This record gives sequence, structure tokens and C-alpha cells, in this order.
Amino acid sequence: MISLNLNEVSQLIHATNDIQSEVVISGVNDLANATVNQITFIGSAKYKRFIETTKAAAVVVSHGIEITNPSIPLLYVKNADLAMAQLLEAFSPKQGPEFETNIHPTASIHHSVVLGEGVKVGAFVYIGPGVSVGKGTQIYANVSVFDNSKIGENCTIWSGTVIRENSQIGHHCIFHNNVSIGADGFGYRPAPDGSGLIKIPHIGNVVIGNHVEIGANSCVDKAKFNSTILGDGCKIDNLVQIAHNCVLGRSCIMAGSSGLAGSVTLGNGVIIGGSASIKDHVTIGSGATVGAGSGVIADVPPKGSVLGYPATESREMLKQWVALKRLAKQ
Repeated sequence: MISLNLNEVSQLIHATNDIQSEVVISGVNDLANATVNQITFIGSAKYKRFIETTKAAAVVVSHGIEITNPSIPLLYVKNADLAMAQLLEAFSPKQGPEFETNIHPTASIHHSVVLGEGVKVGAFVYIGPGVSVGKGTQIYANVSVFDNSKIGENCTIWSGTVIRENSQIGHHCIFHNNVSIGADGFGYRPAPDGSGLIKIPHIGNVVIGNHVEIGANSCVDKAKFNSTILGDGCKIDNLVQIAHNCVLGRSCIMAGSSGLAGSVTLGNGVIIGGSASIKDHVTIGSGATVGAGSGVIADVPPKGSVLGYPATESREMLKQWVALKRLAKQ
């Protein structure tokens, strides 16, 4: 079990007030459930009333939150959420199951595959011709990596993931269970004779940058031509759809069940709320935010904020909702 005294915790998260205490901290928990050997946090003033009932040994508090006459030590930091992330990493046990051997005997690996130093491959993995895998990457059981794909260093590929041919994956990426990379894009046109639908071939690929994390059961489709691109640092939640020829800038966030139709462009640092949907060929500027459940059918300017269905500038949409509420009461 990992343990730190309160003074060590204070130094780790760079608390701005002096804490000299040998109280032992063995874990992190929320205000309601923390025990006498755990530390908790307050990142918003609306939660400070719970400090009177928490059993935690200490509380990490964001600057600007006034707490008078506290009964337990307070560690003040610029951002309690970021400090808590540091503590969660410090107290977390080793992640992931162990590999008994670097290359499981049931793995099917083509003779042309290049594996870097320390690569680990689990049971029933398939790795096709021309694939290269960078050093330190871990590929868990039942993953398929198809022809001529490239995976960078120190990636973690969880079970059930399929990486289709010609995909390019950067370094330090994490793909959770059943991620699909490089499936065909969704493209059909009516047959001239009215007999049905003609499938449009997709001959591009997927290019994913460094430090990208993709949640379970999410899909990134290959391009019709050229590449579907996810920039460095993008974080994709579970059950997300990214269609063919989309281009995401750096450090974009897409929450669960959101989706991009074909050829959507996101600038840097765009945040897409849960269950939001973005129409094809829309551009969302850097730093913009799309509210949960919104339907975006037009471009969003940099640092813009939209909400609703169809999505409208957030303040305008909130005014409309207030007006509708008042109208319903008349």
C-alpha cells in the first residue's frame, strides 16, 4: 500500500500554505466517503459545506474558496482538480494485468512485422504483414492490427481493438476495449437505375497523433481519400463516432455518445459535450465549446459556445429557453 505523510502530500501538489504534519495519507476519496487516512478535495464553493461532516484527514482546496474555522487541515492550490489528478496518480496501484511472457504463443504475427524493444503481445492477437510496433507498446488479448499499420512507442491497446490497414498511430496512445480504427466510412449513392445503393469506396487511412486516448467502443473511420486525422493530445470518450475525413486539432475533447459526420474540422482545444452531433463539412474553431445534446449544423467561430438543437450561440439559446418557459406559464 502506498502512503505519504501530509507534509509530503503538500510538497507533491505544491500547496501554497505551509503544512508540517506527519499524519499518514493512504488514499484519495470524495468528501462523503473519505476515511481518516484519506485526503479529499473541494474544487467548487458549493461543496464547502460538506467539510463539516467529512471524516477525511485533510482537504485540498482551490484558491478563492473561503473556509472559516476548519476542523481539519486545508491544502490550498491553484486548481484542486489538477492537484487531485496528481494525487490519484501517486496513490494508484500498477495499472493493467501482467503479461506472463512478452509474446504469447497463441499470437499470430507475420514474419515481416517489426517489434520494438520490450513490446508485449497478448493471447490470440493478430498482427499482419508490414506492421511496425514501437518499443514498450502493450497489445492485450484479441487485438487485430492489419497490414502496413504503424504503432508508436509506449502505447496501450486493450482487448477487442481493431486497427485496420495503413493506419498510423503515434506515441503514448491508449485505446480502450473494442476501439475501431480505420473501418470504412459511411458513403452510398442511389444507383442510376433505382435498384439500390452504390457503396463509395474509401481508400484513405487514419492518422493519430501522440498522447491520444480513445474510449471503449469508439470508432474512427478511414478517409474516402487522404486521411482522417486526430491531433496530439486528443481525448475521446466511450461510444464516440468520428467519420471519414474528419480533422481534429490538438487537445480536442469529445464526450460520450457524441459524433462527427464526414469531413468535419475541429480546431485546437475544441470541447464537444456528450451526445452532441455535428453535421458534415462543418468547421468548429479553436477553443470553441459545443454543449451536451446539441446539433451543430453551421460553422462555429473560434472560442464560440453553442447549445441546443439546432445549436445556437449559448446565451441566445438560454434566452430562448427562458422565453419559452414564460410563454408556457401564460
